[in-house]
Amino acid sequence: KLKKFKFRKSTNNAAIVMKIDMEKHLVVLEEEYEDISVDDLTNELPAQQPRYPDRIYKYVHNDGRISYPLCFIFCSPSGCKTEQNMMYAGSKNQLVQAAELTKVFEVRSVEDLTEEWLKKKLGFF
Repeated sequence: KLKKFKFRKSTNNAAIVMKIDMEKHLVVLEEEYEDISVDDLTNELPAQQPRYPDRIYKYVHNDGRISYPLCFIFCSPSGCKTEQNMMYAGSKNQLVQAAELTKVFEVRSVEDLTEEWLKKKLGFF
């Protein structure tokens, strides 16, 4: 699903949120969003559980070029159970390698995931 999402043709802001099924030890799709703002996505994420929100974002570069990068984000809020954090942290690299992702970011609080934060991170590319 992540690879299919990565190569989609649509040019709107979209996101998928993945979580780990703790019983089956599998990464599963939790939700898929079309035309969603960063703020709305942030409101959809649980405040006390880790998630992998992956975002296709319309990014306007300083020179006027437009790109649609896929941003893989590991959201690991403080206060999560240690077992959950370890499972998510251990699975992150496998997901990144399997989907050949290059824009990988991490936040420690859901509130930190803002449009300004994302633009600042993408400014390095």
